[in-house]
Amino acid sequence: MTRTITVGLDGSPESRAAAEWAAREAALRGLPLRLLHVWQPVPGPAAEAAVSGAETQAHWSERVPREVAEELRLRHPGVEVTHEQVSGRPHEVLVKAAEDAEVLVLGSRGLGAIGGFLVGSVGLLVVARAERPVVLVRAGGQAADEHEPDRMGISSAATPYRPVLLGLDAGKPHDPVIEFAFAEAARRDTALRVVHGWALPPYYVYGLAAAPEVYHDVERQQAETLTQVLAPWREKFPQVEVVEEAFGGSPSVRLVENSAQASLVVVGRRIRRTPIGAHIGPVAHAVMHHCAAPVAVVAHA
Repeated sequence: MTRTITVGLDGSPESRAAAEWAAREAALRGLPLRLLHVWQPVPGPAAEAAVSGAETQAHWSERVPREVAEELRLRHPGVEVTHEQVSGRPHEVLVKAAEDAEVLVLGSRGLGAIGGFLVGSVGLLVVARAERPVVLVRAGGQAADEHEPDRMGISSAATPYRPVLLGLDAGKPHDPVIEFAFAEAARRDTALRVVHGWALPPYYVYGLAAAPEVYHDVERQQAETLTQVLAPWREKFPQVEVVEEAFGGSPSVRLVENSAQASLVVVGRRIRRTPIGAHIGPVAHAVMHHCAAPVAVVAHA
């Protein structure tokens, strides 16, 4: 079965921005694009309304993916676009759809430069449960935003892509996350910037005043660890320029600060199958809500 780039569509500005991003990603990968609109019938007393009203609602919601599909075919003639409407609970349908997708793309509402963007309850549930990569695209995102400015300081889709930004714990690296980031950089013919934030063990902290060289020793060790982790991936993707950055501090803060200069931010999420539900780690959670660029959350075992 051919995998697709699948986008959850509800007609909102953020979901339309996600559809545009998904179409560009489908073109880069040479894959078909699937627009999925989830229609959830109104429960309770409203369900007893006249059948004609329900039919009108269903007819209106069916128009959303059809019209967006027509628009995308005009703007991206090389991409095969299909659309589908499914009835059910949105997060359950989208998590199921992600199983057959290379990437699932969702929209997030923009909150401005300071607030970043808001991930709704459906988006959070999907990211926490999907085991395929999920990309979140903020409302108002344009193709030009992912590219470097030209000589006049104006960004456009005709200029090279900005680097891909990867948040990586070099002490606990996971191949699916690293491979996804390298592959995205290779498709965009751009550099990969790898950010590894670390913290000193508690027993080191108290000795820093007397022996500041301890910090520099740990700093050097962390940088060497990051280089060792990335070495085989540099060999696998020799065309990708890699910029390494190991530092003492919060990785989420550094990722958010540098996201405006990135075409895509990539972070990992550990798969947890527990009775109390799924979980999104603190770094992924912060990045999802505050990064200026599209964010890819890649699940790993």
